[in-house]
Amino acid sequence: MNPAYMSGFGNEFATEAVPGALPHGQNSPQKPAFGLYAEQLSGTPFTAPRHGNKRTWLYRIRPSVVHRPYERIDNGLVRSTPFDEVPPTPNQLRWSPVAIPANATTWLEGLRTVGGNGDASTHSGVAIHVYVANASMTDTFFYNADGELLIVPQEGALRFLTEMGIIDAAPGEIVVIPRGVKFRVEVSGPVRGYVLENYGALLRLPDLGPIGANGLAYPRDFLTPEAWFEERHEEVFVVQKFLGNLWRGVYNHSPLNVVAWHGNYAPYKYDLSLFQCINTVTFDHPDPSIYTVLTSPSEIPGTANMDFVIFPPRWMVAEKTFRPPWFHRNFMNEFMGLIHGVYDAKEGGGFVPGGMSLHNCMAGHGPDADTYKRMTEAELKPVKLESTLAFMFETRFAVRPTAWAMDCSELQNDYWECWQGLNPEFTRP
Repeated sequence: MNPAYMSGFGNEFATEAVPGALPHGQNSPQKPAFGLYAEQLSGTPFTAPRHGNKRTWLYRIRPSVVHRPYERIDNGLVRSTPFDEVPPTPNQLRWSPVAIPANATTWLEGLRTVGGNGDASTHSGVAIHVYVANASMTDTFFYNADGELLIVPQEGALRFLTEMGIIDAAPGEIVVIPRGVKFRVEVSGPVRGYVLENYGALLRLPDLGPIGANGLAYPRDFLTPEAWFEERHEEVFVVQKFLGNLWRGVYNHSPLNVVAWHGNYAPYKYDLSLFQCINTVTFDHPDPSIYTVLTSPSEIPGTANMDFVIFPPRWMVAEKTFRPPWFHRNFMNEFMGLIHGVYDAKEGGGFVPGGMSLHNCMAGHGPDADTYKRMTEAELKPVKLESTLAFMFETRFAVRPTAWAMDCSELQNDYWECWQGLNPEFTRP
């Protein structure tokens, strides 16, 4: 079955898997059609301003309240605030790709936390995870009460079966699943990727400012699934993440039993190849903020809780200037991943697809020595950067690594060496 989608970012959608299941003229009729139950899912407070108010009405076979009590289960390698397992380090960090397990592992079982910041209980900060899996979730479902999930596949395709419908996603696409939405993940082979758990304000499109009306990610290219449901009456398990811990409830039915829904709070996906890059055509490499796909604003104007930034295939045209990203120390904190290809500031190796790096507040970073030497001598003609797709989770708080991240075999303890070939070239006039 090929999923069907509706187009638009943050739209008011109305969809039904069975004709006549969606009520008209009201949200909660005395007796919904076909014996369904009406249930509202609120992603923001009732009194949030209209332009930011997110809620969806669900018409389902059984309401979400029908389950046995949740019980604590082991967190595995999933961690949450306050991220105090190990002292944070000011050093630059980089990891090789996490290996796909040999034993059968589902998306949820293969989820592990790299680090995070903020406070999930006060709706600030993020957690950063990676996942590796090779088996589908069948009788186990998941939802996150702490934040929304931005999922970035790197290897292998995934199918997300959610309360609102089905989303297929492959490397080069992203999926956002809002806080509280239940889902399970099916795979047909090995998969690996990255997950940003956003505790803060809901992700939205960034303002365009002087760019004008067009550019970056276009709202029409975001896709939300049409209604779909499964009618299963058997024992299943629903795992929720609540204030950092995992809890499991037993249901006697599938929670993916929404026959119809309407509203503006729903999962969606986006194809990163549709991003319209804006770049320099005179001199100097622009700030990476020009590549922002989605942002979670904070209470401080101009300071994001987190930004999702990509570095896709694009033309590089600039005169009399160093073309890759420059050497940098940043107030913000940068976690980078590579989906495929080569990142133009790390052509010397070490940063490979599936890998990741972390440069926290004020940590010096930039092109490795090999890339710097090559690009200071390159002919400055128009160049198309092909077959590359890197991304960055940029956040206002320092990312505190987990014990797993600092102890795992994938940690590259020699990362610092890539800059040691940057020798003094100063000559006195």
